[in-house]
Amino acid sequence: MNDLELWPLAFDLYDSRPMLVLVHAFPLDRRMWQWQAEPLSEAARILTVDLPGFGESAAPSASATLDSWADDLEGLLDDLVGSDSIVLGGLSMGGYVALRLAARHPERLEALILADTRPGADSADGREARDQAIFQARRHGTPSVVEGLLPKLLSPEASPEAVAFAREIMLEQRPESIAAALAAMRDRPDSTELLPLIRVPSLVIVGGADALTPPSEAEAMAGAIPDSWLVKIPRAGHLANLEAPDQFNAAVAAFLESL
Repeated sequence: MNDLELWPLAFDLYDSRPMLVLVHAFPLDRRMWQWQAEPLSEAARILTVDLPGFGESAAPSASATLDSWADDLEGLLDDLVGSDSIVLGGLSMGGYVALRLAARHPERLEALILADTRPGADSADGREARDQAIFQARRHGTPSVVEGLLPKLLSPEASPEAVAFAREIMLEQRPESIAAALAAMRDRPDSTELLPLIRVPSLVIVGGADALTPPSEAEAMAGAIPDSWLVKIPRAGHLANLEAPDQFNAAVAAFLESL
């Protein structure tokens, strides 16, 4: 059946704006982008996604990996935009997933945005900390993880509004989903060797007060990607998009305009 049989009127739809896909941090969901979606919608079509088990998405399988999540995202994009390329942005855990999609489906990317994230795998100490957090989530539930993690995600200068918003979203996540994501991050492959192979324009954003993925790591990551911009947001913590939305949005909008 051709298009004219589906529709009584022939048409062309012109929209040259790129599609910007935003992937959230741990342990939040797509609502963390609400201060980006409307301001950036003038420059791009915006798609925000809940990773498996978070927000309104179905629970992940017991064997979930970041690679499988990247494939899930690719499947969603196939359904929504066919083979069209996209600008993919991820913050923290979302950045891990973005890098895995870049490794597995490079043809999908028009550009890449990596915010407050790192390419490397967990260290031995990092893996042990993930295991402890998995135990906490399973034994004591979501609040036990949230209250220990929240001060690391936001700087001391974060607004009460940003803190309350992040806490609200985090507390609504299911403990089994938190545990599954922690295991997937613990076991993720090292993507460092991928960086020189990225052949699309890339924007690296980092909060100047990010204690989890500090500016030094962002500098190294941007230095390894051939065509990259680096933007540091002074005094913002790990969730830079929540602490400094205007500066974060300005960086993304300028990057999109450059495309």
